[in-house]
Amino acid sequence: MQQKKIKTFAFLSLVFFIIFSYFYSEYKSFLNLELNIKTPIYFSIEKGDNFETLSKKLKSYHILNNTHYFNFYGRITGYAKKIQAGEYLINPGLRPAELIHIFTSGNVAQHSITLLEGWNIKKMLNALSSNKILKKNLKNYRSESLLNELGIEEVNPEGLFFPDTYYFTRGTSDIELLKRAHQRLMVILHDEWRDRAPNLPYANKYEALIMASIIEKETAVPHERAMIAGVFVRRLENKMRLQTDPTVIYAMGEEYDGNIRKKDLRIDSPYNTYRYFGLPPSPIALVGREAIHAALHPEDGDTFYFVAKKDGTHYFSKTLDEHNRAVRKYQLSGK
Repeated sequence: MQQKKIKTFAFLSLVFFIIFSYFYSEYKSFLNLELNIKTPIYFSIEKGDNFETLSKKLKSYHILNNTHYFNFYGRITGYAKKIQAGEYLINPGLRPAELIHIFTSGNVAQHSITLLEGWNIKKMLNALSSNKILKKNLKNYRSESLLNELGIEEVNPEGLFFPDTYYFTRGTSDIELLKRAHQRLMVILHDEWRDRAPNLPYANKYEALIMASIIEKETAVPHERAMIAGVFVRRLENKMRLQTDPTVIYAMGEEYDGNIRKKDLRIDSPYNTYRYFGLPPSPIALVGREAIHAALHPEDGDTFYFVAKKDGTHYFSKTLDEHNRAVRKYQLSGK
């Protein structure tokens, strides 16, 4: 009788060992098997999701075939209680344990949007409104109401946001991003204003920003920014009109077709620096740090004019006669 019990126990133990070995082998194979992810995808864990909910969602996405082994691994490692809500970028080649580590890391996916130097407010708002990830909290995308919605105490929103690539997580709103861009500009403008050259013809930081926006639109050549700033500063100091084309183009708005004609130089707009003295009433574009620095560190010299050459650089002149000759050479002759 005792011997029979021993044989029965041995038999059951063997059966158990075989079954355990089989499932353990399957479990190990599961952990070493790459998940069914063909291309990078974004996957979201909502607040309140538990580990079982997560595994079912993964199976519904056809990422996971066996939820039992997945749940078992989560429980025995303790990771089941450590998953964090958010959106995650999942790449091909991941194994189950690696996927769980991602979900417990809190390293949620980052999206980006780029605001470019030289954009006006309309282009910037169009970029925000067309972004499919940003949460749209602005009541409308008209510049007239923008400052009120953002709580910014200025009259015109033009140029009040720093151009850069901004990274954000899903759920970030357009208002949050614009506040970041505005705050970034204010910090940079403050720093550059603090270290400005002496005796500049600006009453305040805002006027420096206006000048910087004109420089931003006048040239994309880095070494020319301070030279152009020098020309404009000397013209202001000598009570001369700035006579800069980008301000006229800004005043023309949608009517600008790529050409400025003589009649356009007579437009009655405070942005027409061919007609009115001094700076225009606001910036005309988003401004990078380099243009701000140039506006506050103009290059010394005796030039008062410049004209664009075909290669994108400019020829600088001391006198109007020299400037007119340069215009004939570089603009009218096609050189």
